[in-house]
Amino acid sequence: MLYFDTSFLAPLILPESTSARITKFVRRLSAVELAVSHWTKIEFSSLIARKVRTGELSAEEAARADARFEIMAGDSFAVFLPDADDFGLAKRYLGKFETGLRAGDALHLAIGANRHAGAIYSLDKNLLMAGKILDLPVRMGIRAK
Repeated sequence: MLYFDTSFLAPLILPESTSARITKFVRRLSAVELAVSHWTKIEFSSLIARKVRTGELSAEEAARADARFEIMAGDSFAVFLPDADDFGLAKRYLGKFETGLRAGDALHLAIGANRHAGAIYSLDKNLLMAGKILDLPVRMGIRAK
């Protein structure tokens, strides 16, 4: 199973400099191994809400982006519901202060770790660094430019 955080998937819906590379990367993968969590879906909704507040997206554009993300997640990814074990492990990760983890990133890592992900994909450099400290299979998946 391959777990994806929000930063990796957002460029599939919202145009970013990494969109073409992310699209190419994801298309090469088998859909049966792709996974996200309900937390990923919440973070995406938070991202587009912030873009509405800052004027980067209209409410209508945000609603379309959110709907596209929901369809993509439902059609192409297993969607995990975080459970008590995930929250417990995230809390333990946060106790490792050298990681510099934030709560949401700790939860992503815990969800992937508890489900024995072969890789946890993210574009978030802080999450990637923390995952390496925690000896987790974190990957960027694409080359940084």
